[in-house]
Amino acid sequence: MLAPVVLFVYKRLQHTKTTMESLCNNSLALKSTLYIFSDGMKSKSDEEAVKAVRRYIDQPVWKKYFQEVEIIKAEHNKGLANSVIDGVSYILKKYKKVIVLEDDLLLSPYFLKYMNEALDYYEKIADIWSISGYSFPMKSLKKYPHDIFYSYRGCSWGWATWKDRWEKVDWSVSEYSEFITDKSKVRRFNRGGKDLTGMLSLQMRGGIDSWAIRWCFAESNLNMFTIYPRISYVKNIGCDGTGTHSGASSYYDTEISEEEECKFEVLRIERKIAKEFSKKYTETLWQKVKRHLNKYRWKRAN
Repeated sequence: MLAPVVLFVYKRLQHTKTTMESLCNNSLALKSTLYIFSDGMKSKSDEEAVKAVRRYIDQPVWKKYFQEVEIIKAEHNKGLANSVIDGVSYILKKYKKVIVLEDDLLLSPYFLKYMNEALDYYEKIADIWSISGYSFPMKSLKKYPHDIFYSYRGCSWGWATWKDRWEKVDWSVSEYSEFITDKSKVRRFNRGGKDLTGMLSLQMRGGIDSWAIRWCFAESNLNMFTIYPRISYVKNIGCDGTGTHSGASSYYDTEISEEEECKFEVLRIERKIAKEFSKKYTETLWQKVKRHLNKYRWKRAN
């Protein structure tokens, strides 16, 4: 059985169109069930944009492209974090696995094939936390002989997981006080990027509202890994300044895989890849996180 596909949308009509069109072009779309979660408007100024997206997703044409389509519209604004946590939890009450998308992703025609095959292959492998469809273009991958690699950190740009992993997350991060004073745990968490602990600190202090940093913390806390493709099956088109949580940047641009087949294997962390992967996130996010932390400390002091 194929995993259900979940898409979260808000107010970006053109991005949503691109995501939907590339999803429809996937070879397994017709055999897949699609759930679309539309968040409510945050302010009156967002009303028309939210309505435009809802008119678009309400079109009956989608029934031609998917086995089944269900649209869930929030009456009030939940924000991305609560939308994802509530939406994925809702789906995993019905299914054992899920593929998750946001409204700013351009997908390979073989994205769903890659995701479903990876979910089947790694389901019983206890230390695999999630599957990522996106991958950085990295020098260490140019001569890498495998189609996939392991990472210490999950990714929110087209990903998948299983019910039994999702249910292990403590979204309140009740272990934070113990964690933040344990240097060995902090070092372990930061293997995926120097920004991680700073982002978690911002989350716990109310500086940001992120489901993904809590998801990554649970992965690290359980000493698990995420599977990434050597060549990305996803391109993020939202780093253009239109997103709530991202600015404009071309740093994450990548080519999309045109390979239909992906060979899955049980491997180990490759230190060279892990080091470059961590550096990528550290280069782009650590300075931003530090600015947020300093700004938050200043606000608290005044």
